Amino acid sequence: MGSLFRSEEMTLCQLFLQSEAAYACVSELGELGLVQFRDLNPDVNAFQRKFVNEVRRCDEMERKLRYLEKEIRRDGIPMLEIPGEVPEAPQPREMIDLEATFEKLENELREVNQNAEALKRNYLELTELKHILRKTQVFFDEMADPSREEEQVTLLGEEGLMAGGQALKLGFVAGVILRERIPAFERMLWRACRGNVFLRQAEIDTPLEDPSSSDQVYKSVFIIFFQGDQLKTRVKKICEGFRATLYPCPEAPADRREMAMGVMTRIEDLNTVLGQTQDHRHRVLVAAAKNIKNWFVKVRKIKAIYHTLNLFNLDVTQKCLIAECWVPALDMETIQLALRRGTERSGSSVPPILNRMETLEDPPTYNRTNKFTSAFQNLIYAYGVATYREVNPAPYTIITFPFLFAVMFGDLGHGALMAAFGFWMCYKEKPLQAKKIDSEIWNIFFGGRYIVLLMGLFSMYTGLIYNDIFSKSLNIFGSSWRNNYNESTLRENKALQLNPDSEDYLQHPYAFGIDPVWQLAEANKIIFMNAYKMKISIIIGVFHMLFGVCMSLWNHIYFKRRISIYVEFIPQIMFLTLLFFYMVLLMFIKWTTYGPTPPFYGSQDPEIVKTSGFCAPSILITFINMMLFKTDANTRPQCDPTMFAGQIGLQKFFVILALLCVPVMLFGKPYYLMKEQKKRASQGHQSIEAAAENGVAGGAPAPAPHGHDDDITEVFIHQAIHTIEYVLGSVSHTASYLRLWALSLAHAQLAEVAWNMLLRKGLKSAGYQGGIYLYVVFAGWAAISVSILVLMEGLSAFLHTLRLHWVEFQSKFYSGEGYLFQPFSFEVILDSAGQAEE
Repeated sequence: MGSLFRSEEMTLCQLFLQSEAAYACVSELGELGLVQFRDLNPDVNAFQRKFVNEVRRCDEMERKLRYLEKEIRRDGIPMLEIPGEVPEAPQPREMIDLEATFEKLENELREVNQNAEALKRNYLELTELKHILRKTQVFFDEMADPSREEEQVTLLGEEGLMAGGQALKLGFVAGVILRERIPAFERMLWRACRGNVFLRQAEIDTPLEDPSSSDQVYKSVFIIFFQGDQLKTRVKKICEGFRATLYPCPEAPADRREMAMGVMTRIEDLNTVLGQTQDHRHRVLVAAAKNIKNWFVKVRKIKAIYHTLNLFNLDVTQKCLIAECWVPALDMETIQLALRRGTERSGSSVPPILNRMETLEDPPTYNRTNKFTSAFQNLIYAYGVATYREVNPAPYTIITFPFLFAVMFGDLGHGALMAAFGFWMCYKEKPLQAKKIDSEIWNIFFGGRYIVLLMGLFSMYTGLIYNDIFSKSLNIFGSSWRNNYNESTLRENKALQLNPDSEDYLQHPYAFGIDPVWQLAEANKIIFMNAYKMKISIIIGVFHMLFGVCMSLWNHIYFKRRISIYVEFIPQIMFLTLLFFYMVLLMFIKWTTYGPTPPFYGSQDPEIVKTSGFCAPSILITFINMMLFKTDANTRPQCDPTMFAGQIGLQKFFVILALLCVPVMLFGKPYYLMKEQKKRASQGHQSIEAAAENGVAGGAPAPAPHGHDDDITEVFIHQAIHTIEYVLGSVSHTASYLRLWALSLAHAQLAEVAWNMLLRKGLKSAGYQGGIYLYVVFAGWAAISVSILVLMEGLSAFLHTLRLHWVEFQSKFYSGEGYLFQPFSFEVILDSAGQAEE
């Protein structure tokens, strides 16, 4: 848990590995996932490193596996998931066996695919020829019909039909073309041949399979009649341009029948051979599908190991690899054991050496998380990774984030819907993870399932406090107000008042939350709820900011910045406490001191009058007058403008003290640093003089400090910016917490509008028509409640809560200028590779 409150202590280590044992040791460290290696060859090109050939071999194996995977997916063969534990990284000698296996599978599959494609192309040609022989028989029968003589005359003219007293024979070509190209094909023939050709075409009813792409295409058979070799050449060129396939077609009917019988026989033989080829291909792919997931894992692990080894340095003897790495200090023993296991696996007799190194470099930030805390930690990292060993806001965010969200989203019904959704995601966690749903929105919701659950539960709690469930109230403990009006008065008056000073009020509050009677109040319900929620928002905001400032004290103490405690933390906490925490105290004093109007109206007892609600001063006016050193001139004569004795003097003292904190924050740190630098400079000067007096040979004067004035100026500017930001931010941040009140009001009003405009009217309807109407209205009300009041309002409240934590809370102590610890981990590498595939 120490790592959750503050990042892990990290150590820079130097690792010496024997070349024979380096592979096995890095493999063990990858399984462990606790070591971040540094690149010791930043200036060396990636293609000039020692293990570049091994990385290339892994890339080639990955390419072959992706080819196999693509063929498996194309055939719809399920790939078996890895049962149990993920396989370990294979030994380097197994790499040759894997390469041979993949090479054999790829060559076999490519050969089978080529044979299958050739067979399919042959089958397509025979099928097209079969359709041509069938369709052209119809065309020839039509041409032999005497009724078609007119068309021939129109085509060739009367002189053309008779040459030398004999009938002239027409030439023809037959073929197959894509159906969508027929209109353009016809126009081109007509224009190029000037209408001297005769085209007949018929559609092939069944789609044909394209052997190259395996797509289903629709084609048409055509036959073109023409006269002369010139037109024949022109027609063939047009067919070639439109990628039409021409086939030989005999003129004699007997020859066509004989050819058709031969084609049918060859198609049957091809079907048999194609079936056997497909069966063989299927068997190869099924065998590969059983192991392809394991193969991917092994190859990726090998590649990751060699890629990591490329970050190492070789010593002079070329027998030892040297690495530098960041490791958590608490896991040194675990890493030593992993290195020992790797050495034993490799059979090496030389143990690895892991030495700690001293460095001035900032270590990476590492916070241990689990499935519950990781979502909250990611919210913090979205703002910025914590500086090394800085206080981590995540454990406090686990409570404050859903609570501030619930203050804005307080509704028992809507919170129950959100909590139910979050509970379902948590309960079905493992099955949902196994599905690997490829949806970015779903993955965001599922990753924050515990945040959703807590936000729902906290919203249910604040809904009970507000006594609000779908804009209605629950009367669990019985209202503290009583109705003393008779029935006739209730019938005759639309609006009535209840006096808190009479028997209408039982003189004790509702047991838990807001009294349900306020749900019936039309005139002053919003006024009462606004005053309540506004004050609650300010109180929560001031305590939240005070806690943030207190967190900075832990940073100052840990990093031993004593001066920052005196010139930053103490003035900051005093400024916030003397002004804004005092305002919060005034709210509690007002709540506890002032009561309802005296029981006897017009009472002259000054003590009773002063503590009545009639004389209660405005907190806002009091705070403004406090800052302006004024008193309220509009106070009623019988009322006291102060809440307690000595209030005016105390307020002036608080304001003066708060204003004095500003120059301390502004000038304290620069003055201290300037004084320290002068002190060090004078000590150095005295030591040089003492050395000269004692006759120390070779004593040289100390060089003058460079950039002294520049450093002080930079610190002063930095401090001025932070002081102005803090002073102005204290005012703006306090006002910013009023968003808690504003969004809570908006959510309650939207829920009330949805109830009054929809469900209320449905519940009022009577008869069986009313039941149907209620059914329809309820569906609309439920859709609006889920889509707008839960999803959209929930997203709005979530973003506002995020802003309150990032700006108002974390700005008080969290710098977020670190960089994340990214260890060499097979688990992370395999997960990222799996996401990239999806």
